[in-house]
Amino acid sequence: MSALKWQGWLVALVFVAGLLVFAPLGLYVWAGSAPAARPAGAARGDVRITGCRIDPASRRVVASVEAVNGFPEPGAYVVTVEFREPPAATVRGVPESRGPEVPAPMARGPQTLVRIPGVRPAATERAEAVGPVWPPATIPWCGIAAAAFAPDPPGAQFSPSGV
Repeated sequence: MSALKWQGWLVALVFVAGLLVFAPLGLYVWAGSAPAARPAGAARGDVRITGCRIDPASRRVVASVEAVNGFPEPGAYVVTVEFREPPAATVRGVPESRGPEVPAPMARGPQTLVRIPGVRPAATERAEAVGPVWPPATIPWCGIAAAAFAPDPPGAQFSPSGV
């Protein structure tokens, strides 16, 4: 064989070795350059209760919920709103050996779901969650029990008028 033929084989061998070494590295860098996805529980930080009142006509608790989309794509929030009496600071009547005041346990209250559709990135949307009929002598407390975000399917257009 001539020296020129060996040089050609050597160039091809170095090229294949370079592909074996640098192709996985290139794929790793390419895959890692995508925008970071938010963790699953991040939707909870995007929603908050802005108001909690008793509707005078129906005596039902109504919570005003606000969602600020922190995700890079438009979508809908599904929020679980919980209704209960305000958390008591302490329980009285505990024996003196344990101290005069003990923190009260937090009991779960009635819950309802509210869907906030069509929230664009960095936009704010509002909705109301209607809860149970509330006893006349108590003050309601409204809170977020859970929240989830679902991105809109590709090509979906949101129309506020429903058309």
